[in-house]
Amino acid sequence: MNVTIQPSVLRGSITPPPSKSQAHRLIMAAALAEGESILSNVAFSQDILATLLCMEQLGASWEKLDRSAIRVQGVSGGAPVGGGDGLPHFDCGESGSTLRFLIPIALAVAGGGVFTGRGRLMERPQKPYFDLFDEKGIFYELKDGVLTVRGTLVAGEYALPGNVSSQFFTGLFYALPLLDGDSVVRATTAVESGSYIAMTSEALEQFGVTVSAQEGVPACFRIQGNQRCRGTDCAVEADWSQAGFYYAARGVGNDITIEGMNSASSQGDRQIAAWAQDLGGGGTVTLDVKDCPDLVPPLAAYAALRAGETTHIVNAARLRIKESDRLAAVTAVLNEMGAQVEELPDGLTVRGVAALRGGVTVDAHNDHRIAMMAAVAATRCENPVTVAGAECVKKSYPNFWEDYEALGGVVTREEEKG
Repeated sequence: MNVTIQPSVLRGSITPPPSKSQAHRLIMAAALAEGESILSNVAFSQDILATLLCMEQLGASWEKLDRSAIRVQGVSGGAPVGGGDGLPHFDCGESGSTLRFLIPIALAVAGGGVFTGRGRLMERPQKPYFDLFDEKGIFYELKDGVLTVRGTLVAGEYALPGNVSSQFFTGLFYALPLLDGDSVVRATTAVESGSYIAMTSEALEQFGVTVSAQEGVPACFRIQGNQRCRGTDCAVEADWSQAGFYYAARGVGNDITIEGMNSASSQGDRQIAAWAQDLGGGGTVTLDVKDCPDLVPPLAAYAALRAGETTHIVNAARLRIKESDRLAAVTAVLNEMGAQVEELPDGLTVRGVAALRGGVTVDAHNDHRIAMMAAVAATRCENPVTVAGAECVKKSYPNFWEDYEALGGVVTREEEKG
């Protein structure tokens, strides 16, 4: 779908959608639990649906109660769904969280699994797990975009580099409590994206499972074995990473009030509130995004319109292995619209201008955050902007274009032919 955006000022109040990161974690805990859980304020994005369908393959079940609530029956009420090879098969869509969380969980619950995905998902690195599997004698094979993992996950010590995705830590945090015997997960270097690890621990705590963080750097986590999640009822918070686009829109001149956010949230992307203040204060600003790289697209859109000011975005190399090479995509899209963005190996330098030319068609690069970034920047363009592949927002924020219009955005949708 192509969306053409007319320059306009957005006005009104908005509550961002539910947190995708938190929803993944709560759904997996509920699916592993003994008994039933009710989860409210769930948005049925493509990534969340991928997690729900994958947990069915492990033997959990779920049903919608209304537009945003689900009832989940944990795996204690069912058995994994085996394929012809005896292993459950998991279609993870384009969800990195679903894939990386589920790999060790599947080993713990079903002795392994067969994993597939779409887009760039199966190209995203899994080496931290593969190194552990080599050490523990667990079979794995990645061939033609299909990952097969088979073996017995045992309690013990697991060492992970701290500068890899926090998703590897999360997967182990869910799997290791299920095993006989206690385990330790050690970071071999300083941890990045530590807030996501904290979010995992908090989600498990809500379901009665404890992961104990030990003092010191690098980080060390102790996990008692034979723990079981217990069914519980809980709600998903509004998403700080999606709120980032509204903070950016407000920063570049739109009259938006952002509501419904938990300022004490464990979501690390709440940092956007402070960074928006920094960007609004003038002068050269340096933003170290190693703990919250998903904020780079809205930050770049805001920085692009800080007339006469320079913004340095650093420690963002991991964005090259997202749904797109996000550093390259941010640079290409904003520069096509008239910005001055320089792509660096691990970041961006953005020199702000007063307005963007627009009058172009930009590619969303099959990346939900690139499409939303373009929509924010388009409000300060002198001419209309067309976003090709705009339907990719369904990955995380299915109602984005409707919310954009409700705030006064003027868009025309055109389904792509062929």
